[in-house]
Amino acid sequence: SSSAGGSFSGRLRLPSVHSTDVVFSARCRRLYGNQHAYHINSLSVNSDCETFISADDLRINLWHLESSGSSFNIVDIKPNNMEDLTEVITSAEFHPNQCNLFAYSSSKGAIRLADMRASALCNNHAKIFDEQEAPGSRSFFCEIIASISDVKFSRDGRYILARDYLTVKLWDINMDSKPVAQFKVHEHLRSKLCDLYESDSIFDKFQCCLSDDGSHLATGSYGNTFRTFDTHAGGADTLEVTKTPQRLRTERMRAATGGSLSASPSLVSGLMGRAS
Repeated sequence: SSSAGGSFSGRLRLPSVHSTDVVFSARCRRLYGNQHAYHINSLSVNSDCETFISADDLRINLWHLESSGSSFNIVDIKPNNMEDLTEVITSAEFHPNQCNLFAYSSSKGAIRLADMRASALCNNHAKIFDEQEAPGSRSFFCEIIASISDVKFSRDGRYILARDYLTVKLWDINMDSKPVAQFKVHEHLRSKLCDLYESDSIFDKFQCCLSDDGSHLATGSYGNTFRTFDTHAGGADTLEVTKTPQRLRTERMRAATGGSLSASPSLVSGLMGRAS
């Protein structure tokens, strides 16, 4: 209650605040018919905002967002005899501005740019981006580590970013002879390919992406880390993704104090400030 003079004489109650984990949940709004015989590895929405593509190991289908019961097959690399199969589709994405163009990659390290205006079935690509191996450099692991796990267009559609096991390559769509830049992600693993093959780690897949202005790229790595690269200067950083940032601060403090946290309070306070 308040008195005539405006002062409060009652009991003030303040709301309590509780911190909780944010939980995201997905709800199915539309189910598109079963048009794939193998696991889907890619989905990409067209710039016309009406259609999208889905890709599995052997086929790419074109869907209309409002028609969930049927699709059009636009790429089919399945041979009549499966024993003649030499490569599979690993990723696919629409061009960000031209709704008739899309790119898809293969397990042989090739990227194909296809134009839906040319024909209903786009098996005959408009361009192919494939870097030739240096003479004498071929080994048992060459085709495995050349397999592209992800392709992304730059925002303006001028470049294509492709991730294989050891590197990230940046291609100019107007130059299909070689990439304009190559960034080494797992070069330290090149000498361990035999061990990685035996443990099946050599078949791990990583994604990649470009910043809106094309000046930086990011790609996944091992140990909850991802690598970032400056596409102009070539600088690189390694960042760790963690749910417990306090652990990283403690590790930094321990490293700065020579493995002991029994340092002076002022030093610990300064380290905590820099870590945050």
